[in-house]
Amino acid sequence: MTRLSELGESHVLERILSHNRSGSQVVIGPGDDAAVTAVDGNLVSTADMLVENEDFTRAWLDWGRLGIKAAAQNLSDVCVMGARPHGLLVSLAVPNSTEIEDLEALFAGIVAEAERAGDDLGCEIPIIGGDLSSSGLIVIAITALGTVADCAAITRSGARPGDSIYLAGTIGRAAAGLDLLFAGVDGDAEVDGDADLDESLTSLITTQLAPQPDYAAVLNMGAASAMVDVSDGLSTDVGQIASASGVHARIDRSSLHELIDELLPAARHLTGAIEGAQSGEGAAQAAAEAEELALAWVLNGGEDHGFVASSAQFDTPPVGWRRIGEMRVGSGVSLDGAPVPTSGFSHFGK
Repeated sequence: MTRLSELGESHVLERILSHNRSGSQVVIGPGDDAAVTAVDGNLVSTADMLVENEDFTRAWLDWGRLGIKAAAQNLSDVCVMGARPHGLLVSLAVPNSTEIEDLEALFAGIVAEAERAGDDLGCEIPIIGGDLSSSGLIVIAITALGTVADCAAITRSGARPGDSIYLAGTIGRAAAGLDLLFAGVDGDAEVDGDADLDESLTSLITTQLAPQPDYAAVLNMGAASAMVDVSDGLSTDVGQIASASGVHARIDRSSLHELIDELLPAARHLTGAIEGAQSGEGAAQAAAEAEELALAWVLNGGEDHGFVASSAQFDTPPVGWRRIGEMRVGSGVSLDGAPVPTSGFSHFGK
């Protein structure tokens, strides 16, 4: 193993850039003071960061999965605007003691997710530049660029009363995985010799560490009146559409049952509501607590990077989408008519 301090910046860049794939739109790639690319249409830009001790900890650090997550959270933001990703700018700040093999794994994860998204969307998504610095903490900052035809961008402000609300991908899994990690569960844990439960918990943790959005679903949706990436929680992000569009979003709880049921084994594990361990009133209360936790993950948990769109109702939802509610006259978000606080993730607590 070789530390970055033993190589120097130029050799580090040479090692990690060897994982990159150039795209046909790249005129001048990494190596000069700035990159030059050929753009067709309007440019769509977004930026996001992953900061150690804020977004992840060393206790569950997996460099390759961290790279996947960093790329996914940016690519999903471009796709949800109806754009095709054009390229990534990747800036990294890491301690001098970081081993080059770990940094290569991080970069390989970013490239792998960019290639997966490109395969789904039928485009090339190269890394076209960035920056490298030293820091006491690990910081990964990515700017994703995309292109969209004139007036074709999908915003949060176009939803209309009468539109149906559709969901693509999953929600709640990453939040469950995060709670499992905080509870000391890891991907190699064995839970009471229950192989099925082990697999279920491991799968949720994987979603937290390396989410994989369903990029192709955005193409399947076609024309949507509004769309958002569910990164901060369903209640919060649907609330963003409702607020920007001046409508009320009513979510149907029955449409979430499948998502909730998938999370119940993890909820029972964390609440101690083990099936068969209790009876009578105690069992009923434990089951209710587990279901409420699973529902909270679905409503308030982000980082799966599912997609929510509003659109005129389809006879059959597009491939990869499910109908979860309706936009109505009014404001705010409700679940079966009961107001839902938009209490998803916020870096600053409000």
